[in-house]
Amino acid sequence: MDEQVKNFGLIGVAGYIAVRHLNAIKETGNRLLASLDPFDSVGIIDSYFPESDFFVEFERFDRHFEKLKRAGTRFDYVSICSPNYMHDSHIRFALRQQADAICEKPVVLNPWNIDALMEIEKETEKKVYTVLQLRLHPSIIELKRKIEKETDGRVHDIDLTYITSRGNWYHFSWKGDIQKSGGVATNIGIHFFDMLTWIFGEAKSVNVHLSKPDKAAGYMELEKARVRWFLSLDSSDLPAEIVSRGQRTYRSVKIEEEEMEFSGGFTDLHTETYRDILSGRGYGLADAKHSVEIAHKIRNAAPDTLYGEIHPLAKKLL
Repeated sequence: MDEQVKNFGLIGVAGYIAVRHLNAIKETGNRLLASLDPFDSVGIIDSYFPESDFFVEFERFDRHFEKLKRAGTRFDYVSICSPNYMHDSHIRFALRQQADAICEKPVVLNPWNIDALMEIEKETEKKVYTVLQLRLHPSIIELKRKIEKETDGRVHDIDLTYITSRGNWYHFSWKGDIQKSGGVATNIGIHFFDMLTWIFGEAKSVNVHLSKPDKAAGYMELEKARVRWFLSLDSSDLPAEIVSRGQRTYRSVKIEEEEMEFSGGFTDLHTETYRDILSGRGYGLADAKHSVEIAHKIRNAAPDTLYGEIHPLAKKLL
């Protein structure tokens, strides 16, 4: 047996993001031993690891880990694609099974959960990795290098707009429950908040102008940027030219009115994330904390339109 092949477990294999993890495990030449999901519509596993064991009950999944461990087979990693509010518990499970965790965004919903998980990392001597794949996008890396070279202390003006249409199902699923998903800013915004703080520095202030179940907007000041942001799940917010092309997603980051081009290159970023982790790098809990803090502040803030510039799309709705 090739000692370089790592053994994986996967929690949440029926979710839409899980296929990227299945592909990443396969593309990096590793093996999925077992997966878990209460929903059994998981035929996609056949395209990747048909020999993998599958469970719909956590208790049996847990017992299977113990059985394999006693037989001398250990899990090296547990990939976590479960609903956001379950991440904390499933990460704890992975660490206590002496496996490293690879967790989808957001790694947790509350900043204090990160502090607690850091303690368990110390106790178990295992590691929590987070999927911050935008940090691996070539255009974003290039922008970060450009900003780092600036010596004039300038503060950039940025407009972040992300509209990704969702149907009625969304509001009836766990994603539509703010207690389970963290709300729209956490669910679809956290990668962008991570990207912006990674490039332009920590948030000095975070303000909310608009807060609804399907959209949110506000303003934040980073060390090197002023950001007007707008996030929406509502197709009626899409620009006319996007609708005319039959598209349902619009992603835009403008820096001083110059559009940042990063529409392509997303497909393989999960695989690149896995390669990064398996090579001994990867991003951990400390890396994820800034964006979790921002999303938490947005979720708990009362809208205040008196502070900060308002995003143009939000102005139409206020």
